[in-house]
Amino acid sequence: MRDFRQLKVWDSARELTKQIYAATAQFPSAERFGLTSQLRRAAVSVAANIAEGCGRSGNAELGRFLIVPMGSASEVECELQLAADLAMLSPATHAALDRAVTELKRMLATLIARVNAARG
Repeated sequence: MRDFRQLKVWDSARELTKQIYAATAQFPSAERFGLTSQLRRAAVSVAANIAEGCGRSGNAELGRFLIVPMGSASEVECELQLAADLAMLSPATHAALDRAVTELKRMLATLIARVNAARG
């Protein structure tokens, strides 16, 4: 078992989630149960699944669980693009969040590779 709070990737996922909550607070109220909810849930899923994987036994299970947050991060990317396309995000906010999610995915890919290498 690993302490997820010690992982920089988990901290980055948590920070991205807070940024997404702040950005989506400005979305139209009609999107409360639509894009706002979906984007927030996908962002929360990234950090939550990193934590859950760390609570599993061994690198094999951790490696499998890290695939889920990679998918959720891609979902966040897609939903951020849609929010930008619908003018719910300013170009500057979209660019900043897109950079953050791209960096998060890079960090996840690195962790996945390290965990898989440790499995042998």
